[in-house]
Amino acid sequence: MSLDSPAITLADTAGATAPAEVPAEASARRTRGVRRGSGRGRRRLTVNLVRLAIVVVWLGSWELACRTVVDPFNYSMPSQIWKQLVDWFRDGTAQGSIWSNMAVTLEEAVLGFVLGTIGGVVLGVLLGRSAYLADVFAPFIKAANAIPRIVLAALFLIWFGLGMESKVATAFVLVFFAVFFNAFQGAREVDKVLVDNARILGAGRIQLLRSVILPSATSWITSSMHVAFGFALIGAVVGEYTGADKGMGLLINTAQGNFNAAGIYAGMVLVTAMALVAEWLISLLERRLTVWQPRNTSSAAVGA
Repeated sequence: MSLDSPAITLADTAGATAPAEVPAEASARRTRGVRRGSGRGRRRLTVNLVRLAIVVVWLGSWELACRTVVDPFNYSMPSQIWKQLVDWFRDGTAQGSIWSNMAVTLEEAVLGFVLGTIGGVVLGVLLGRSAYLADVFAPFIKAANAIPRIVLAALFLIWFGLGMESKVATAFVLVFFAVFFNAFQGAREVDKVLVDNARILGAGRIQLLRSVILPSATSWITSSMHVAFGFALIGAVVGEYTGADKGMGLLINTAQGNFNAAGIYAGMVLVTAMALVAEWLISLLERRLTVWQPRNTSSAAVGA
């Protein structure tokens, strides 16, 4: 009985001390989590304050320079641009309300973006997985990509007229090549081991495409979409600038014809705002599609 006592005593001691250590460890872990969260919050606040300071210094120096040494007729200044924006939203434009012009440009850009993304992904993945087709179509794709986009915008205007179709076609061309090359490279970079394992497990072509190839190429495709929507807006604005009856490109063209630098800048501000909102939405879509992938610290910092 006395031989068993030390063992019993040790067991009792271990049982008594273990519950005391677990809450302490959990508390320390929670403390570290709170510190990391507060550190990220402070960093995000600092980044936003620095961004705000850069914008304030930039606009302030621009305003000061135009009021002292630079001719505001040629370069305009932030106060005049703000006045132009207020006039557009309050009184409208010669081409109708500013909201209708923004809606037309946005609709053209979204249609071109969607169609160009679908076409770029389908053809990029198809050629990326088929070396034979890639060799056949490579010179044609390179030749088409080398054509100046402004020439295509003028050509589409002749083909499709002043309506929305010519602007959508211009946006489509710009988006297509941006997405195509990334989708092509992403399809080629799929791990061969994953493909072989899926085939051993009996996956057919459709299952292989859906379960291995597209998920592996998703990060390539979504990264190109960030740039592609900006290209879609550029295509829509360039098409409207070439010839249109409504849209932000037409407003910018009209402002240029009237030597209204503030109107040009105001149009640029609105197009940029639409691009930033679209970028935010695409970032949300990317996070949803790549939720299974570990997030990169640098990319998280950029998206903050």
